[in-house]
Amino acid sequence: MLTRLKKLFMKIPALRSMKVYIFFLMLVMGILPSFIMRVGILQSYEERAVNLRISDTQTQFKIIANHLLNNNYLQDTSNEAINAELEQMSNLYDGRVIIINGNFRIVKDTYSISEGKTIISEEVIRCFKGESTTRYDKENGYIEMTIPIEAPSSGKNQTTQADAGKKPEQSQVVGVMLASVSTDSIATTMEILNRKALIIEIVMIICIFGVAVGFSSILVKPFNRVTQAITEVKDGFTDEPIAVPDYIETEHIIDAFNQLLTQMKVIDDSRQEFVSNVSHELKTPLTSMKVLADSLMQQEDAPLELYQEFMQDIANEIERENKIINDLLSLVKMDKTAAQMNITAVDINELIESVLKRLRPIARLRDVEVTFESIRPVTAEIDEVKITQVFTNLVENAIKYNKEHGWVKVLLDADHQFFTVEISDSGIGIPEADYDHIFERFYRVDKSHSREIGGTGLGLAITRNAILLHRGSVKVASTEGEGTSFTVKIPLTYVR
Repeated sequence: MLTRLKKLFMKIPALRSMKVYIFFLMLVMGILPSFIMRVGILQSYEERAVNLRISDTQTQFKIIANHLLNNNYLQDTSNEAINAELEQMSNLYDGRVIIINGNFRIVKDTYSISEGKTIISEEVIRCFKGESTTRYDKENGYIEMTIPIEAPSSGKNQTTQADAGKKPEQSQVVGVMLASVSTDSIATTMEILNRKALIIEIVMIICIFGVAVGFSSILVKPFNRVTQAITEVKDGFTDEPIAVPDYIETEHIIDAFNQLLTQMKVIDDSRQEFVSNVSHELKTPLTSMKVLADSLMQQEDAPLELYQEFMQDIANEIERENKIINDLLSLVKMDKTAAQMNITAVDINELIESVLKRLRPIARLRDVEVTFESIRPVTAEIDEVKITQVFTNLVENAIKYNKEHGWVKVLLDADHQFFTVEISDSGIGIPEADYDHIFERFYRVDKSHSREIGGTGLGLAITRNAILLHRGSVKVASTEGEGTSFTVKIPLTYVR
């Protein structure tokens, strides 16, 4: 049932509004207490009125019971004064009085319909034992009570030796007065009170309804301003941070939105810079190839050696273009989710040895010594292709940006949770101001030197993304003119 109601609420947009929730909450909080108060007051009045009626009538009937005993009414019911008194009480309380003698025989009935009959009931029997009873029948509108007619015990002044240790009886019940008293007057009073209280309650509901509508509108206004401000940003009317300081909740929402807006601006700026850099990087080799081709076309009788030289330059530019495109494709693949990771258990020592084996010929061309030191054998759960690219990029950069007769050292170590690879060199170093930017796409510390070497500016961006996909980290420390050290830390067990 609750699920159906929830689905119904979800289908009706108006019922999902915070304004509607606040309105209903205030309406219920206003109406429910007034309803409870009205019911509570009426019940309290009814209980008190019934108790007063019982107390009053019991006192009156006890006085009549003494008159009955003094006038020996249980044996002779012809006493006109007593009969008149009983009729008066019956009329006064709009009820009925029945007198029962010790033989459970009805000697007097103010309705004159049960005289001479025998009555045996629980209330009468209990009353003959000295226990008065009262019962309020709200449904039929009357109070029924029993009053014992007690006579002094005949032997109350005689105490024998056998009874010396017992408490003497003070009186004995010789008859019972069974009376019913109408509560119509109480019911009428309650009906009048209920009608007046209902009118007051209706007036209160109308007032509460108006207050709820007003307050719900006022309370929701800041959220409407938040929506309006966000819409203005979305439509491009403003790109400044917005502020709606009415509530702490709206401040939190706006703070989160402003942070998102700032992040979106950074991403947009980065995207524009990336597109600009990609365009520039792809255009440069094409421009060079066009210049070389135009130069050849302008020379009708160019020698074969010149043709070969220019074609070699064109081939080099094509290779450079191809490398840029491959790096861009690698970067795009790195940006996809880790669900495409091919995780296997890999011997890290063998992996690094394989990487260094491919790169040592490049190092020998620059007379750079490459060494590998392993503290212990390491096996880890990694994507072998991506981690191979990480170490290849870092070691290749260490060789390319090194000095003549320099060195590159690779150190592998591990603990119970991570393995660490430190790649240090004796190269040109990185200025400390550039530490935060070296992993950005197309960023170069020394642009002129980088172009001579032939880098694309994407290698470290690819490296960082691959490490992050493994839930690892990379840190850099460098001294300009002395060398650089990259420290890669990756979990031994891949965390999915």
